[in-house]
Amino acid sequence: MTAGHTTMDFGRRVYGLGAMAFGTLGLAWGDFLLGQPVPKGLPGRSALAYAAAAFVLVAGAAVEWRRTAARGAAALAAYYVLVVVIMMNGRVLLAHHTEFGAYSGAAEQLAIAAGGLIICAASAEMDAALAARLTRVGQQAFGICAILFGGAHFFYMNLTAPLVPTWLPATQEFWGYATGVAHLAAGLAILTGVQARLAAVLLTVMFASFTPLVHVPMLLADPFSRTNWTENAVNLALTGVAWVVADSLAQSRRALPTAP
Repeated sequence: MTAGHTTMDFGRRVYGLGAMAFGTLGLAWGDFLLGQPVPKGLPGRSALAYAAAAFVLVAGAAVEWRRTAARGAAALAAYYVLVVVIMMNGRVLLAHHTEFGAYSGAAEQLAIAAGGLIICAASAEMDAALAARLTRVGQQAFGICAILFGGAHFFYMNLTAPLVPTWLPATQEFWGYATGVAHLAAGLAILTGVQARLAAVLLTVMFASFTPLVHVPMLLADPFSRTNWTENAVNLALTGVAWVVADSLAQSRRALPTAP
């Protein structure tokens, strides 16, 4: 096993844990996750919520094992693209197309789909050229998502700044803007290919730091909050996605032909 595949395994497993957390929360609350809007009056909504949660939990568990990783990742990518992004968030985007939050909210779901696509391309037995194209699509989608995440920091600084621990040096607004710029820079780097892997690595570290600095303290302050549990699960999954993107960029670079 190469070092590249070893690190990809770590990112894959973090991603899988995030998906399993989604499924577990859906089963615990008996509802679709926040960020997955489904009309309250939809016939059989509760049964569909349980079925979706069980599906995501099983798919996430499948990602954890090498033999089933490709199928689990493909299932998550398909579900999040077709059902969550297009069917659920697409309706919100049409109704609120002038609100930035509709785009940044959909970006969270699209990023999870991108991670699944990259893992599937790396794990499945398929033509190398097809795998490279799918990986590139996933990388580009994640780059766009990172830009939207950064934009949300600027559009909603009133919501971002209070999340920053007050004991950090400088002001909460400073860190809100700094992390927003970091998201924008990382997204642009991934899209353009300029220092793309470094940007993805740093983005992974930043996402990972959000867990002890922001999300766990919020959960400890209010352990019964559905929002706090969901935010922890989303951040875990995004950490896995960023990690997978970083490792896929490293492998893409190694795969480039050398000059004679």
